[in-house]
Amino acid sequence: MAALQMHSKPNLREENITQAMAMISEAASQGAKLIVLPELWISGYYLSTEEFTAFAETPQGKTISLFQEAAAEHNVLLVVPFVEKEGGNIYISTAVIENTGELLTTYRKSFLWGREKNHFAAGERKYNVIHTSIGNIGILICADIEFPEPSRILALQGTQLIICPSVWSIPAQSRWDIQLPARALDNTVFVLGVNTVHEGSCGKSKLVAPNGEVLTESPSDEEHILIYDMDLSLISQTRSVVPYLDDLDRNLLPGKDPIVNH
Repeated sequence: MAALQMHSKPNLREENITQAMAMISEAASQGAKLIVLPELWISGYYLSTEEFTAFAETPQGKTISLFQEAAAEHNVLLVVPFVEKEGGNIYISTAVIENTGELLTTYRKSFLWGREKNHFAAGERKYNVIHTSIGNIGILICADIEFPEPSRILALQGTQLIICPSVWSIPAQSRWDIQLPARALDNTVFVLGVNTVHEGSCGKSKLVAPNGEVLTESPSDEEHILIYDMDLSLISQTRSVVPYLDDLDRNLLPGKDPIVNH
């Protein structure tokens, strides 16, 4: 897998797309089969509602179509955040594109943070596993992962890797360093946090193992392609010694969903 820690240049759509495509090509050349971009990479974060709206598209728009072509060209699964529009609302969304170029699904950020509430609508608080060519993944965007429940819901559906595209700030760096490993260990799944850098972001994109160990991490202050060969068998190995999900009291769960072990 590859996390693309980008500097999202404010309002410079074409420059950001060019940089993203170059990083995708480089990551694919190094053997990555899953490539993830950070939240709002195309636009920057500190924009006005009018500026964000200028970036807004449907999932069938030119941006996602462009990345569908790139996924097929490089034979990679792409996770591509974008600004989505529907009716009079705009959302912070993420597209999951299979290595054939097929758009598998989109997900809208459900927990908006701070100033985001002035610009975006929140997505439905509904979290579903996505079956892909590299395994079962779940998408949470930035603040979504600060709440334990969405990650647990995904884990109970058989999610093996929770992917969290983010714009995570320097003042909140301690939460980034605590919450990603916590969500991984709580649910004995992999967690991949993909952050921006500069413009007030703390960088430090990271892959966390099911036991909470940070397997690899990007620098805090530079663009970086984080590459790692993820071994999904670590999930069952970890669960054999850390049986949190086996021991979970399902009577505490509203839906009492079955636990799926992998």
